[in-house]
Amino acid sequence: YVPPQIRKAQETLDDKKREELGRLKKMVNGLINRLSEPNLSSISGQMEELYMANSRKDMNDTLTDILMNACVTAVAMPARLMMEHVLLVSILHHNVGIEVGAHFLEAVVKKFDELCKSDAEGKECENLLALIAHLYNFHVVHCLLIFDILKKLVSTFTEKEIELILFLLKNVGFSLRKDDALALKELITEAQRKASTAEKKFQDQTRVRFMLETMLALRNNDMRKIPGYDPEPVERLRKLQRALVHSSGSGKDTQLRVSLESLLSADQVGRWWIVGSSWSGAPMISDTKSQAQQKLHVGKVSSKIMELARKLRMNTDIRRSIFCVLMTSEDFMDAFEKLLK
Repeated sequence: YVPPQIRKAQETLDDKKREELGRLKKMVNGLINRLSEPNLSSISGQMEELYMANSRKDMNDTLTDILMNACVTAVAMPARLMMEHVLLVSILHHNVGIEVGAHFLEAVVKKFDELCKSDAEGKECENLLALIAHLYNFHVVHCLLIFDILKKLVSTFTEKEIELILFLLKNVGFSLRKDDALALKELITEAQRKASTAEKKFQDQTRVRFMLETMLALRNNDMRKIPGYDPEPVERLRKLQRALVHSSGSGKDTQLRVSLESLLSADQVGRWWIVGSSWSGAPMISDTKSQAQQKLHVGKVSSKIMELARKLRMNTDIRRSIFCVLMTSEDFMDAFEKLLK
């Protein structure tokens, strides 16, 4: 038995479909080529219309291909251009659906992992890392992934990895400190331990020293110690993002809380972070600590309602929460918002 998706890949695309995809690629390419900060709102609007008019899969594939070709080059991409491309993805991620950001993120992370293993000389790794950093800056992905990547780089700890750690910390260090100061502290301790054991290995000590100084500056929240650090462009684009995202839940609740390992093994275990995607195997179930944190909070509910829920045999947290929302909401819109949360 050959599953449909593989069967589809084996069959050659018929001419009509190929022509359609070619036309779509041309349109998306035209929009991406004109992308800049002033016309971002009109281009994101046109992209949303294309998403409505074409199949999601075709659009995701086309957009990811074009952005990867534009941003992952052998020379370093200008930071501002990179931010504008990622901002477009984040606006579509919030307005169209989270599978847009998820599809792009997965492609970027897989490519980054592949290039890290090979000894590529160009700047592709930095460009991919910049994409991931800005996906975090514009609330597409949670800091969990960034910490996973940093841990992986610290565990390898060669000169190339030190460059990448510095690059990533310069882009998102202070946001990481705000989101999870404890994890950052642990990472810094681990890096210091690694640096003290690896001192003999490097001829040039200055990079390692510079990296440790940068990390200490982050820990002490001292922005002046980091050369070339300028949060202003990201802040300006975040303001623009807030203006262009339609839904009120544009911030942290649409972030993909996904680990590096999950992204790299997505083909084997499925994509649980996209609603409606299959997921086989249960590596998350053993994670009792995170389960304990995911207790559902529905404000303060009176004991009378809780007693009623118990009588009606609402025996799990989620059932109780839904029941309490329905019983205590003022009107249908209120209930809708609470249920979404």
